[in-house]
Amino acid sequence: MTAPLFESSIASLSLINRGKVRDIYSVDDDKLLIVTTDRLSAFDVILPDPIPGKGAVLTAVADFWFRQLGHIIPNQLTGIDPETIVAPNEREQVRGRAIVVKRLKPLPIEAVVRGYLIGSGWKDYQASGKVCGIGLPAGLQMAQQLPEPLFTPSTKAELGTHDENIDYAAVEKTVGPALAAQVCTAALRLYKEAAAYALTRGIIIADTKFEFGQDAAGTLYLIDEVLTPDSSRFWPADTYKIGTSPPSFDKQFVRDYLETLDWNKQAPGPRLPAEILEKTSAKYREALERLTR
Repeated sequence: MTAPLFESSIASLSLINRGKVRDIYSVDDDKLLIVTTDRLSAFDVILPDPIPGKGAVLTAVADFWFRQLGHIIPNQLTGIDPETIVAPNEREQVRGRAIVVKRLKPLPIEAVVRGYLIGSGWKDYQASGKVCGIGLPAGLQMAQQLPEPLFTPSTKAELGTHDENIDYAAVEKTVGPALAAQVCTAALRLYKEAAAYALTRGIIIADTKFEFGQDAAGTLYLIDEVLTPDSSRFWPADTYKIGTSPPSFDKQFVRDYLETLDWNKQAPGPRLPAEILEKTSAKYREALERLTR
């Protein structure tokens, strides 16, 4: 395994943005280079220690899902080898962890789909009997499968701030009723098909978030990452039990560790022990192996 990459440095291209995990560079007027680093964010704070191999796993998982779900909606991929558009001495930084994508206009919302009652949805339900304003039957338990997957969108927060749940009416107001309906339909179909497939591989996808963008003609595309351990809760099906928070293949493992610390969930984030780094890296690799074996 190569050394972890906390931050890329591609001098041959212009840097557009550094996100929580991804560094984005301009290739030309029509294309971008996205480098998935080994950074990890938790509670919207970038932690100081990278997770070995994480960027390569996220890239491989997302590429798998883009191919698997390409019949539902077009996606950002161009098929161009990232190593061909950077300088020779920069190829190691992009190998196995970067993609060249279409330059699209991202929608200003995150399309969250919840299939199980966990996380903030569980807290919301306990307090109000609803999840993001959507009423649910009484008596549901933690981690229970919902009667139907829910589309529960959120704002797309700036780096260092928190996403906020919004209702469907707010989505309609932000992007228009027609596009809101298109996003909702696509997100639910993507989730349902992916969740059914993952279950055959012993993985429950409890929830996930999708991002969408448009080209100049207004065509909707699936962009960013898709159904990765960073954007989803992956649970092992063989140990799943209603009423308890299941173990996971994703960064929930790190969140659970951070919850044991005296930390206010503000930057700077705490250092992670070597044992947590190694176990988290193994969780990501196992998710990839189960899905693609």
